[in-house]
Amino acid sequence: MPERTESDSRKLLRRLRDTLATPGKGQDRLDRITHLIADSMGTEVCSIYLFRDADTLELCATEGLKAEAVHKTRMKLGEGLVGRVARTGLPVNTANAPGEKGFRYMPETGEEIYSSFLGVPIQRVGEKLGVLVVQSKTARQFSEDEIYALEVVAMVLAEMTELGLFSGDGEGMRALHKQPVMIRGNVGQEGAAEGRVWLHEARVVVTNPVADDPLTEIDRIRAAVGQLRVSVDDLLAAESLDKDQKQVLEAYRMFAHSRGWLKRMEDDIARGLSAEAAVEKEQSATRARLEQVPDAYLRERLHDLDDLSNRLLRILTGQGKDTGAMMPENPILVARNIGPAELLEYGRKLKGVVLEEGSVGSHAAIVARALAIPLVIHADRVVTEALNGDAILVDGDQGIVHLRPEETVARAFRDKIAMQAAAQHRYASLRGLPAQSTCGTVTTLMMNAGLMADLPSLEGSGAEGVGLFRTELQFLVRNKMPQRAELAALYARVMDAAKQRRVAFRTLDIGSDKVLPYMKPQDEPNPAMGWRAIRVGLDKPGVLRMQLQALIRAAKGRPLTIMFPFISEHAEFVQSREMFLYELEREKALGHIVPERVEVGAMLETPSLAYAPRAFFEMTDFVSIGGNDLKQFFFAADRENERVRRRYDILNVSFLHFLRHIVGRCEETGTALSFCGEDAGRPIEALAFAALGIRGLSMRPASIGPVKALLRRVNLSEARDVIETAMQDGAVTVRPALMAWLDAQGEG
Repeated sequence: MPERTESDSRKLLRRLRDTLATPGKGQDRLDRITHLIADSMGTEVCSIYLFRDADTLELCATEGLKAEAVHKTRMKLGEGLVGRVARTGLPVNTANAPGEKGFRYMPETGEEIYSSFLGVPIQRVGEKLGVLVVQSKTARQFSEDEIYALEVVAMVLAEMTELGLFSGDGEGMRALHKQPVMIRGNVGQEGAAEGRVWLHEARVVVTNPVADDPLTEIDRIRAAVGQLRVSVDDLLAAESLDKDQKQVLEAYRMFAHSRGWLKRMEDDIARGLSAEAAVEKEQSATRARLEQVPDAYLRERLHDLDDLSNRLLRILTGQGKDTGAMMPENPILVARNIGPAELLEYGRKLKGVVLEEGSVGSHAAIVARALAIPLVIHADRVVTEALNGDAILVDGDQGIVHLRPEETVARAFRDKIAMQAAAQHRYASLRGLPAQSTCGTVTTLMMNAGLMADLPSLEGSGAEGVGLFRTELQFLVRNKMPQRAELAALYARVMDAAKQRRVAFRTLDIGSDKVLPYMKPQDEPNPAMGWRAIRVGLDKPGVLRMQLQALIRAAKGRPLTIMFPFISEHAEFVQSREMFLYELEREKALGHIVPERVEVGAMLETPSLAYAPRAFFEMTDFVSIGGNDLKQFFFAADRENERVRRRYDILNVSFLHFLRHIVGRCEETGTALSFCGEDAGRPIEALAFAALGIRGLSMRPASIGPVKALLRRVNLSEARDVIETAMQDGAVTVRPALMAWLDAQGEG
């Protein structure tokens, strides 16, 4: 067969474009396309397989195989040669298909008589849509030009599939971005919300994949790449960059200035693609190659490639950011990931957030909790599936997202939101009442906060104070270290807004998953157990001293409560407390007003501190159990690892025995004890903690109502007896026993 020339490729693309422009149903279009490709490629067979769901491919059109196999033949991802192409995103070219490892014999198609096989992925920027296959009876390898021609056609098919030109009829002909989709992710922040999609990085839709004038398109791509390179060079010229930031941008710049990158796109244009389609083809091909590379550093370069390609597409199309698109009402932000400053810019306009990446301890999760909006993380493919303005339901309680939901699903979801709203309305009547159980025991309920915007919730939730004010958010959302005066002004506003209620300021808790953008990241194999929180503060005392000074000045003579995070041994608390007392005396010597009363406490987040000398419990004014970290270290279950973080129940009897030990240590010395974390805001867990003798609980504002409602209806002495009996009976967890007890009282 003669070698295919560039003009042949352009001719094939024009014929394909003309075929696509002909009116007809989706199945008719696919049938015409397979006939056209087989004819142009000189093969007996051309077949198009499209994904029916994320794991199943379906034969949707064919020229040469048995017609009755269409919409009947299906295979799993990775199954057979077609499945291999779909899984890897790479072509398969063989002269002896039946002899290939993994070949699947499908008698219903009649394909056993065809020896040669060439399959290429139909994909769009990492979005796998299907596989395009040609086959011949003659045993031969397809040439590089033939492979290229088929890849270009597959690229156009991907764009046409994206635009919905093959949808509307026929089994398996789903319209992309039109059908309901349910995505299971993980819980980042509880809550439920209904709204419309607002993409953080809007999709760029290529509407002109085939071009008539290659010279004009090459001029366009060169001009756009030139503009892109200037913008990257300008970023590098910024004086505020540190050494590490410059190294990252240098790698980014090298990608942008790659001659090979531009040359490959120009070659694609010469063979008939538009400038936009050439960018996407190169992006898809490079992604497929890099995803197969075992080197983690090289795989990370995918982010650079995607960012550069998307910037280039926005230059070429004028789509994306700053195009005048209006944010919809009740916006729900959808993104791969997002930084805390960017999320705060959106602020309380958002009704919810859905991320493909992220973690329960990420900056975005911290801000979402502060904004009291539901967050779902690890929502696979949500950016690919969603379009701006799509209807969306976010179930933060279950970690589920419904895109373009059917009306029955939407109605059930609205009922859930209405029930939650009705419950919150009932809880409002308890706002001014104490969390006093029927036995007379009072539990202090406080809220967690991290932003000024949180403080109005003090009144609305009925919280008695702030049990945890996260001070790191003010450091995370800036691109440089905040000044002492800035922090003092902020902390003063927090105290003003609290209106004499107690606010426990936790000193800077950075490290692990909270890395300051202007701080050199530490390459640690296990950052959660590494250089973080008070360890950073004691090793780099300048920042901690500055923060302590700001807190003392912010008090303006009022009572001040501070606590140090991640204290693991008595000596760390002694050193931290002495630093605070030194700054207190220094401020007094400078003539500044000092707090009338101070409380200095510690967060118990490591099991080791529960066994500290008695002197520690005598010295500290209060202990706050940091439940999220303590649970992960007690069970050796990484809270960022979805496989294990939900494996262990916090009402496990071994953990409750440990909590009872802590309660006993604090009772011996009269040290105030509270529990802070997600579990404090879950009514059953809160009941167990209170029954064990923990008299303070700190949680998100929305949890205070349900926790208070349950505590006011039960007898804690009886609940403690239930827990003790379950422990003596050898139960693994006391949850079933507590639930049965509540059910018997009509409280379940």
